Amino acid sequence: MIGQLNTLLEQLDALQARAIEQLEPIETSAQLEEWDHTYLGRKRGELTNISSVMGKLSKDERPVVGQKINAVKAELTERLAAKKEALRQREMLQALEQERIDVTLPGRAMPVGHMHPISRAIWDVTQVFVKMGFHVIDGPEVETDYYNFQALNIPEDHPARDMQDTFWVVPGQILLRTQTSPMQIRAMQQMRPPVRVVAPGKVYRNEAVDASHEAMFHQVEGLLIDEYCTMGDLKGCLERVARELFGESRRVRFRGSYFPFTEPSAEMDIDCPICSGQGCRTCKYTGWIEMLGCGMVHPRVLREVGYDPAKYRGFAFGLGPERVAILRHTVEEIRLFSGNDLRFLKQF
Repeated sequence: MIGQLNTLLEQLDALQARAIEQLEPIETSAQLEEWDHTYLGRKRGELTNISSVMGKLSKDERPVVGQKINAVKAELTERLAAKKEALRQREMLQALEQERIDVTLPGRAMPVGHMHPISRAIWDVTQVFVKMGFHVIDGPEVETDYYNFQALNIPEDHPARDMQDTFWVVPGQILLRTQTSPMQIRAMQQMRPPVRVVAPGKVYRNEAVDASHEAMFHQVEGLLIDEYCTMGDLKGCLERVARELFGESRRVRFRGSYFPFTEPSAEMDIDCPICSGQGCRTCKYTGWIEMLGCGMVHPRVLREVGYDPAKYRGFAFGLGPERVAILRHTVEEIRLFSGNDLRFLKQF
């Protein structure tokens, strides 16, 4: 029995020496995993195979062999962990070397977004009025018939309703606003004079879409109410706007027109910024381009919100940002601005 004990101890020493010898040259995780299965595997590992003879040993021999097996297992497990860490460090360094970034190279320029040309036109228009003391306000796009028509001196049987093809949500009651003019009423109901506001926003009209018309577009509504206000104030204000947007050399003219909520009413033209008034396709060879509608606020509108027309007066106007963008960028197709084609939008 002593001879068998010595043989087992010699086998364990030999196994430990062989395992350590084979462990040293291993350079990959796959090889290390194979080594682990060969020597320390729970089912077919060599150390497990030797442990299987423990049942054949005497009561005195078992502790001796068990201690030796545990010592060999502890030594091999420690060396396995050290080898794993060494391989992990080596593989990490190799990965870092392959992914090294040359910090001396110039950086890659990241694409930067910018404002949509219509948003830029709205911003520029409103900022001109802000510099003149106006406040920017906002309001609902879904309106009532009262604010969109009745309070603006457009009763149910008024022919002006036929000028605006309406998207009705609830026929005769709720609609998508056809203009930003309802903000005149809302502003005057909430404020007492003096009132100086501009209201940019989307408007909707049931129109056939073509190169110059959209079913959804934008307006910037403006309103000024005070005790002293004349048509001359309106003209001076809008002339300043035209020159801020299109250059100090811009010429303007006013033509008589009709809007139910202003009296007198006018339309303002500017000399064509593209041909400088010489005549071109954009201005239909007239040298002038219609820019906006305006006028003095109708006394009926003032009375509707509780203002005394004998004491207060004011002016209102409506400007189209799409037209500003078209003239600024010489684009003849309005649908390009709402088409979301990045090839087009990246040009601005």
